[in-house]
Amino acid sequence: MIRELRTAMVVFLLLTIVTGIVYPGLVTLVAAVVFPEQASGSLVRADGKLVGSRLIGQPFSSPRYFWGRPSATGPMPNNGAVSSGSNQGPLNPALVTAVEARVTALRAADPGNRRPVPVDLVTASGSGLDPQISIAAAEFQVPRVARERGLPEARVLALVRVATEGRTFGVLGEPRVNVLELNLALDAGR
Repeated sequence: MIRELRTAMVVFLLLTIVTGIVYPGLVTLVAAVVFPEQASGSLVRADGKLVGSRLIGQPFSSPRYFWGRPSATGPMPNNGAVSSGSNQGPLNPALVTAVEARVTALRAADPGNRRPVPVDLVTASGSGLDPQISIAAAEFQVPRVARERGLPEARVLALVRVATEGRTFGVLGEPRVNVLELNLALDAGR
């Protein structure tokens, strides 16, 4: 019995070292060499200052900025430590109330905009951390942002076009706009 226990402990320790130290260390090293930007968090800097990550949304509330998707994370929006959705289904009264409130807030921020509100501006994603919005969501916000910044709509729309990312590998997903990078481009006056 002691011999079997000793064999089990040796195998346990060996597997712990291989799967808990060697393999993660090797994967981390390869990632740092092959994909250095992604391995360090896809961090975004402006004027030498860290302002966020390309991979995690940030809450913008000023009408001068484009707004991202609502976040269902708590206790604060876009909290990467507790990534999750709201788990509210389409018939849940709490979700219906939240969506109605978000539509009302979007209409109040831009009363002249009668276009349909894109769904991604009023519903949270499964992770609650999406950094991108659809092209339709960005275009919906162009009149408000242009008016608040005193810019021609065509200029703001051109920035949206420049910030638009294509489909992953040319076929996966839909074209999208990274909200943080678009807002940084607005601030830089590009």
